[in-house]
Amino acid sequence: MIRRSVPLSLLYSTTGAYAALGRDAVDGALAAVAEVNNNSSYSFHFEPRVDDPAGSAERYAELAEVAIRQRGCRHIVGAITSWSRKEVLPVVERHGALLWYAFPHEGYETSDSVIYLGACPNQHLLPLFGYIMPRYGRRPFIVGSNYIWGWEIGRIAREITEAAGGEVLAERFVPLGSEEVDHLIAEIRQKRPDFILSNLVGRSAHAFIRAYAQLREEDAEFSAERRPFVACNLSELDLADLSPQAKAGHIVTNIYLDRLETEENQRFKARLAARRGDDRPVTGPFVFAYMAVSVLAQAIADAGTDDPNLIRKLVTQRQFDTPIGPISFDPRTHYAGLRPFIGRSDSEGGFEIFETENPVVEADPYLVRSVFPGKPGGHAPKTGLKVVK
Repeated sequence: MIRRSVPLSLLYSTTGAYAALGRDAVDGALAAVAEVNNNSSYSFHFEPRVDDPAGSAERYAELAEVAIRQRGCRHIVGAITSWSRKEVLPVVERHGALLWYAFPHEGYETSDSVIYLGACPNQHLLPLFGYIMPRYGRRPFIVGSNYIWGWEIGRIAREITEAAGGEVLAERFVPLGSEEVDHLIAEIRQKRPDFILSNLVGRSAHAFIRAYAQLREEDAEFSAERRPFVACNLSELDLADLSPQAKAGHIVTNIYLDRLETEENQRFKARLAARRGDDRPVTGPFVFAYMAVSVLAQAIADAGTDDPNLIRKLVTQRQFDTPIGPISFDPRTHYAGLRPFIGRSDSEGGFEIFETENPVVEADPYLVRSVFPGKPGGHAPKTGLKVVK
């Protein structure tokens, strides 16, 4: 049987400010491509093309245009930051293509041209604050990369905190990729918050964790037990190459962690280890890019075509098997229902999972149905929530 070719764009920055995330995502996507291409039961094979925008949001749009118009790609798996996603969005909308977005984000967006696999705030930030505030206090210090993700997650965190009767002591931003964080550490030392919420990305997150570990060594008041570093976009990648002391004690919400002990994940990791020849930790960026390609392949097989309109319709009508278990997508928003986990990092840079949201949390990208932790009456405010373009 002659298998038809399906061109596929993999659009991730493998160089630049958040290169480690991009490299892992590409590896995950290509792992899924290899599985599909080596499986003769599929009537097609993927012809992947990896493009590196090098962290430039504008380059994402340019390369997406080339992939669609010159290479015939109807599906783009890619974009890491919300900034880059919003650059690609008008391109796929204009050409009738489909973007598969697989990273945590701030929500407040829906598009018929996007399948959202990554978690939105009611699936990451709300569970995180629901765990943290009763145990550590309601006086966070917020640090973030200076773009949409940092702004919006900081804004929602402020609303959660104030709704619970707390106070954000400060909200500070650094340029995307900047490693100049000493001024943040100095202010944290002076203000002594109950916890630090990090919305930093890539090199900035790595630099801050290293600097905060130094503060913990110098001042016992900043131990992980008293004033933890918390995040909803942190993975094992961000802790690589740090000292054992710097790796330990950070609290995260995540949808995938390497030590997830489910049958689906154990089978997936065993299959992956056999192919790679080792048992390296598997990260969220790897798994979610893998999932994007895998779900797309299952949908193409069922539909008998890669037509984006038919694929979008099919994706929102059935469940798909993935390393995190079966997932389905809301037909109104195209967001995945996901199960968040709370984990704490150890000196090896892995995360021990100690709390699970059960059952699956359906996405609420505009926070119209969500319950804010500690808020009288429970629900998110009806005013003040906005979309940042």
